[in-house]
Amino acid sequence: MKDLAEGVQRFQREVFPAKAELFVHLADNHRPTTLFIGCSDARVVPELICGSEPGELFVVRTAGNLVPAHTPGADGIAASIEYAVAVLGVSDIVVCGHSACGAMSALAEGHDLTAAPAVADWLRHADASQARAGSTHPGEVAALVRQNVLAQLANLVTHPSVARALATHTLTLHGWVYDIATGTVEELDPATGRGTPLTA
Repeated sequence: MKDLAEGVQRFQREVFPAKAELFVHLADNHRPTTLFIGCSDARVVPELICGSEPGELFVVRTAGNLVPAHTPGADGIAASIEYAVAVLGVSDIVVCGHSACGAMSALAEGHDLTAAPAVADWLRHADASQARAGSTHPGEVAALVRQNVLAQLANLVTHPSVARALATHTLTLHGWVYDIATGTVEELDPATGRGTPLTA
């Protein structure tokens, strides 16, 4: 906790003053352009990867960057997606998977999750990802990571706000895979599953 408190002090002393005008503007303006759905993994920091300023990304982070298909009823992830698309009017949604993903490793390598029943339940949202990847064996985490991104893009389309925005061509979906060790980001082609290095 001491490290966090020191970080807050550094932010208030060094970062905030340098961006004071931006923060004054953001106090009354919330207009992110992109919904970024990434993994909860502490090594994956969307704003750092994208070089984004505060206010540019609306970020949702879940274990395994999983996006449950739309169902009726209260759902925090669905509510965040709907708010970003229908209220904030984001023009892009990125689903970003990453190398060495703990959630995908657990599935690909058949980890025993009996001591983590909530995690095991949550990972059932990756059933389609496993089906897309076929039989996985230890060492095939990377293939599952990629198929998982594509499966979550398919799940996104089941959300009414996303479907409406896609129908009116006001929204574009993107599937990314971030490599922690090299810093590279690939964009996946939903039709072929092939990745190409992300360029401006």
